[in-house]
Amino acid sequence: MTDFAVYLVGGAVRDDLLGLPIKERDWVVVGATPEQLHGLGYTPVGRDFPVFLHPQSKEEYALARTERKSGTGYHGFAFNASPDVTLEDDLIRRDLTINAMARQRGGPLVDPHGGLEDLKARRLRHVSPAFAEDPLRVLRVARFAARYHWLGFTIADETLALMRQLSESGELTTLAPERIWKETEKALTEQDPQVYFQVLEACGALAALFPELAALRGVPQPAAHHPEVDTLTHQYLALRVAAEMGLPVVARFAVLVHDLGKASTSPADWPQHIAHEVRGARLVSALAERLRVPTEFRALGELTATWHTHAHRALTLRPATIWKLLRAFDILRRPERFPLFLAACEADARGREGLAQQPYPQRTFLTGAAAAASDVDIDAVRHSGKTGKALGDAIEQARIKAIREYQSAWQKSH
Repeated sequence: MTDFAVYLVGGAVRDDLLGLPIKERDWVVVGATPEQLHGLGYTPVGRDFPVFLHPQSKEEYALARTERKSGTGYHGFAFNASPDVTLEDDLIRRDLTINAMARQRGGPLVDPHGGLEDLKARRLRHVSPAFAEDPLRVLRVARFAARYHWLGFTIADETLALMRQLSESGELTTLAPERIWKETEKALTEQDPQVYFQVLEACGALAALFPELAALRGVPQPAAHHPEVDTLTHQYLALRVAAEMGLPVVARFAVLVHDLGKASTSPADWPQHIAHEVRGARLVSALAERLRVPTEFRALGELTATWHTHAHRALTLRPATIWKLLRAFDILRRPERFPLFLAACEADARGREGLAQQPYPQRTFLTGAAAAASDVDIDAVRHSGKTGKALGDAIEQARIKAIREYQSAWQKSH
C-alpha cells in the first residue's frame, strides 16, 4: 500500500473529454517524496523539479508542486514539491482551464477552475493571473488555438489581454531561442498552423518574435496574381493550404518564409517586388540564425525563398535555366529535397484568395524534368574521351539536352 494519490492530468483528461485520441498520459503524485518513488522503481528524469518515469509504462509521474515567480523569463520560478502540496495547489499553476483538470483511475473529474465548461464553450481561458508570469504561455496558447481551431475554439478576451500584456512587457525577449522554435515547430504540425501566427499577431507577439513576418502586414502585391493583396494574409493562406496538403513540417516552414523579401521592397516600387527572392533568402537566414532553426529547415527555407518564382514560371523556362534550378537543389545527391520545394511552391500558388483549388502543373513538369536530368547515362558521356572540365561541361550539356527533349514531349502532350 502507498500513502500517496495518483491523478491523470492535463492533456489526456482534456482530449478524452473531447473524444480525441490520447497521445500521451501525464500523472501527478500527491503526498509522496522523491525517495518513495525512487524506492518503488521509478526513474528520476526531471532537472528543475521532481519528475519520474513509471518502471513499466515509462509514462511521466510528477510530484504535485507549486511555483513562485522569482526572476524573469521561462526559468524564473522557484518550485515547491513537498508532500503537503495538494492537487488543487498543483492545478492552479497550470496555463489554461482545459489543461487544469484531473482524474484518478475510475474516479470523478476534478475540475476546480471550470475546464469542462470551457471545453463545452470551446473557450481557451487562463486559470489564474499567474498566467502572466510565464512568457512561454503566449506561444502555448497560440499553439492550442491552432490545434483546436477546427473544433471552433477561440481565446477568451481576458486571456488575450494578458497575452498582449506579456508581449508589451518585453518578457518575450527572455525566452530561449530553442523554446520559441520548439513551440513554433509543434504549431507548424497542427491542422491550422496559420492560426498560431494570427494569434501571435493579434496579441503583439509576432513583431517581437518574428519581425520578418510582421513586417509583411500592409505590404501589397499585384491583385492580378494575389487577389488578397496583403502579403502577410497570403502567407497565412499559403500555410493553411500547406496543412491541407499534408505537407511535412519542413516544407510548411518553407511556405511560411518564402516571401519575406517583399517586406524590404521600397514602397515606391509597390506592388511589384523585383528581386525579392534574394533579399528574402537573407531574411530567412537571419530568422533561422536567431531562433537556431535546424539546418534542414533553414536550407529549404532559403532555397524556396530564392527559387519559388522560377518554379512558378517553369513551363516557359529555357532548359538551361531549368537545369540551373535543379542544380541549386543538388538533386543528384539530395533528391529528397526538391519534391519538398515543389510542394511548398504549390501551396504558395494556391494560397491566394479564391485560388485554393487551382491546378499547379509546374509541380508535375519539374518532377519529370528532374527525373530526365538524373537519368542521363554518364558512362556513355565518359566514353567520349573527354576529361576534366571538358567532361563536366559535356555531362551538363547532356542533362540540358535530356531536359529539352522532356520539355518538348511535355509541350506536345499538353
